[in-house]
Amino acid sequence: MKKPVEWKRIASLFHPYWKQEVQVFAMIFLGALLGLIPPLCTLRLIDTAIPQNNFGSVCFYVGGMIAAALLAGLVGVYQGYLNSLVGEGIVRDIRSSLVSHLHRMPLDFFTSTKTGEIMNRVSSDVDSIDNVVTGTMVTVVTNVFMITTTLVTVFVLNWKLALLSIGIIPFMIFPIWPVGRKMYEVRKKTRQKRDEIEALTQETLSISGITLIKSFVREPYEHDRFFNVGTDLMKLEISLAMVGRWFMMLIAAMVTIGPAAVWLLGGWLAIQKTVTIGIVVTFTTLLNRLYGPASALAGVQVQVVGALAVFERIFEYLDMPEERCKSDGGAELAQVAGKVEFKHVQFSYSENRPALKDVSFVIEPGEMVAFVGPSGAGKTTITQLVPCFYNTQEGAVLVDDHDVKEMNLHSLRSNIGIVTQETYLFHDTIENNLRYARADATDEELFGAAKAANIHDFIVSLPEGYKTIVGERGHKLSGGERQRLAIARVLLKNPKILILDEATSALDSVNEALIQQAFVPLMQGRTSLVIAHRLSTILSADRIFVIEHGELVEGGTHSELIALDGVYANLYRQQFRERESESALLRLD
Repeated sequence: MKKPVEWKRIASLFHPYWKQEVQVFAMIFLGALLGLIPPLCTLRLIDTAIPQNNFGSVCFYVGGMIAAALLAGLVGVYQGYLNSLVGEGIVRDIRSSLVSHLHRMPLDFFTSTKTGEIMNRVSSDVDSIDNVVTGTMVTVVTNVFMITTTLVTVFVLNWKLALLSIGIIPFMIFPIWPVGRKMYEVRKKTRQKRDEIEALTQETLSISGITLIKSFVREPYEHDRFFNVGTDLMKLEISLAMVGRWFMMLIAAMVTIGPAAVWLLGGWLAIQKTVTIGIVVTFTTLLNRLYGPASALAGVQVQVVGALAVFERIFEYLDMPEERCKSDGGAELAQVAGKVEFKHVQFSYSENRPALKDVSFVIEPGEMVAFVGPSGAGKTTITQLVPCFYNTQEGAVLVDDHDVKEMNLHSLRSNIGIVTQETYLFHDTIENNLRYARADATDEELFGAAKAANIHDFIVSLPEGYKTIVGERGHKLSGGERQRLAIARVLLKNPKILILDEATSALDSVNEALIQQAFVPLMQGRTSLVIAHRLSTILSADRIFVIEHGELVEGGTHSELIALDGVYANLYRQQFRERESESALLRLD
């Protein structure tokens, strides 16, 4: 069933700008009145001033026409400024609300939605609203005022000609509704196809995407794929352009037929001496102010119906539920100890595919606990439940004995630092990337964090030092340099709970050693949850938990688990043999 148009919600967007809107309407009304002066001056010129050979009157009426035109122009300039102020303000408000809402969406929304689709709604869809707000609304009000003032004037001049004039208008408006419905359907499909193009662009023109395309020599395939989607969009755009063409042709014909009919009746009335020639000429002039706005209103209706599809798409995103954890209210963490506890946690990303099954453990404040196990076992899922990136289906995750679902999100996440294998850096300076953790950090604190992360000497060796631009996603830096910057950033945040998700698995031995050194000050006095691929990096952990198929199967120190001779011992021996084999191959080389 089609969702009803939320007119009240759309109207609420204009509420903060009601004072400017009142001024806009006043300028429109004034402009409509000023537009009546030239035709009425024409009437006086033809019927009075020229027949009486009164050149002074001719100058007066011509002067009135010029003055009215100049004043109307000034009114139009001010109206345009106010209109742009309102329109751009509303667009800014919608875009800001949409982006802020998206920032509060749960992670599973972003993992299941293409980035291109999100970008298209934030940019292209909101820009489409700009056209409706700044153009369509003013067009509607302007044309309504123009039609109203013109109707009053023509009826005062001659009611017979007036009735003939307005008799044409229904033929211009009657086909509007079916055309509008058709345009709504085509516009909606067009926006969906634009989402596909935006998604393809995002995927194939990113650093990772273009590298993948080149490495597999898939340029011809990507060309064909983009061309095919572009062809689908082209067909939809042609359909959109052709919707109502016959209707618009009828309107164009009526704009000519109407004045012709007035000339026919008016000429007969003038011959019969019922009306003056001036009235007939004035009537035909005023018809431009009647049929032009009427045809414009018909076209606007079609545009509005099409634009409703865009409003619907934006409201669809704004109505999506935010993170179920409490972004406002909830328990505040005053002095954080750093205790983390899982109580019989059950979690799944989708139905019938459990990621965690009845997981329970306690990590005491200041402890370093490592999670090991095969890929897909559920290690990363555990660390993502602590900052409430996802919600458990059953059981509870506690921080300092508070259920994270009942805590204030800002308070919770402010006390958690995360370093992952894939470090994300903004296309900005090193300094600004570090200050993202704490905008108010002093230079001394900034340098101290960089020194603790073994990255300060490298930064100052660069020609622009801390002002160096790191490039898209930090690709001007090596993997080890990006990782140490991420550690410095977390150090600057100074969290009480630290999560390290395979932070060294993709690095060489030299960079791994540097990262391991940087971890020492990072972990001091903090509760640390470490996911490790290389078991050699977590031998000193206070405890090691082994995760398999979403279950916690073993727990203890390294020596205890080796003595247990279970899953962990097998993993350790396997890695030990692999390292021995690598060393032997290196010696042979």
